[in-house]
Amino acid sequence: MQILGILAFIFALLFSVMIHEFGHYLTAQRYGMKVSEFFLGFGTRIWSTQRGETEFGLKAIPAGGYCKIEGMVPTDTMPEGEEDRAFYRASSGRKLIVLGAGSFLHFVLGYILIFILFVGVGVNQLLPTISQVSPQSGAAAAGLQAGDEVLSINGVKVTDWYNDVKVIRNSGGKTLSLEIMRGAQILSIVATPTLEKVDGKPRWILGIINKIGLKRTNPITAFKSSALVTRDFISASVKSLGQLPSKIPSLWGQSVGGEKRDANGLVGVVGVARASGQAVGSGKLSPAERLATFILIIASLNIFVGIFNLLPLLPLDGGHMAVAIADEIRAFFARLRGRPRPAAIDVTILTPVTMVVFVLLAALTLLLLFADIVNPVVLNL
Repeated sequence: MQILGILAFIFALLFSVMIHEFGHYLTAQRYGMKVSEFFLGFGTRIWSTQRGETEFGLKAIPAGGYCKIEGMVPTDTMPEGEEDRAFYRASSGRKLIVLGAGSFLHFVLGYILIFILFVGVGVNQLLPTISQVSPQSGAAAAGLQAGDEVLSINGVKVTDWYNDVKVIRNSGGKTLSLEIMRGAQILSIVATPTLEKVDGKPRWILGIINKIGLKRTNPITAFKSSALVTRDFISASVKSLGQLPSKIPSLWGQSVGGEKRDANGLVGVVGVARASGQAVGSGKLSPAERLATFILIIASLNIFVGIFNLLPLLPLDGGHMAVAIADEIRAFFARLRGRPRPAAIDVTILTPVTMVVFVLLAALTLLLLFADIVNPVVLNL
């Protein structure tokens, strides 16, 4: 089962790469730019087909993909008569849309996966089904039993136990009328909460512990809930990127020094693939919970990659977007001075900076790869 999870992760990763590049392809085509190649993978070409002016295909190394837009820099040679279709000739606004389309579709894919999770699989939450009844409690005195499902409290239908339980907590000790289902029977039971200390604070309780399980959400509620979870993932991704430099020393210690790997620390693609395998192969989780965990891993990965790719560093898309924004700032000040628009910045002059960033990212990737192999993160699944 772990192998199945790893293979599923590889497929999901390649699909995410394809979606990312498809965002660049669609927007570049929309603005009349010339797209000559659209490939998954790198290295030796193993299959391709020509569709219009674009060659689509697969390459031998499944480590990403690319969409080749002609004329990225002024020194690129364009076919005669198609000079205006060069990327560098486009307006800054169009450049930003094309460059940002990949990350945007990562966010869309992440949102869709979370929506599917809410509607089709369900998320772990407190269920209205009782798993335990505390002795000498109001619930025990009323005759409530493990396995009873609470249908309503004081005539109000139970729909979300996390919120509905507040009726008990805010009861002030007044008797509650409960409608429950026990087996095939629907019973009416009267129970009186008692005041107990929970986490050091007084709280009115019945003395029941509810089951936790997957529960699906209706599409309307899921539409909003998915947006909130996506927002939280985006916020967490931004926070993680901000903390990335401070976590590298501990990653080095965990890789070379044999320290215990931090499950909340940095992890590479191999580590995420292993985590996916653990989730899918876990004997502690039900099949639905395995699927839910896998979907969350892929959704969070897409959102993180979308944020990471927007960092204003070349050769990332965010670096090219920063150059396009700098072009507009220069043009703005030129207009204020009554001067013509300056020529677009040639990113090739920033090659030394690009190479430094590339080397740093490559070094971090290799360190993560080494750590994921010699000292992998082990999830408690």
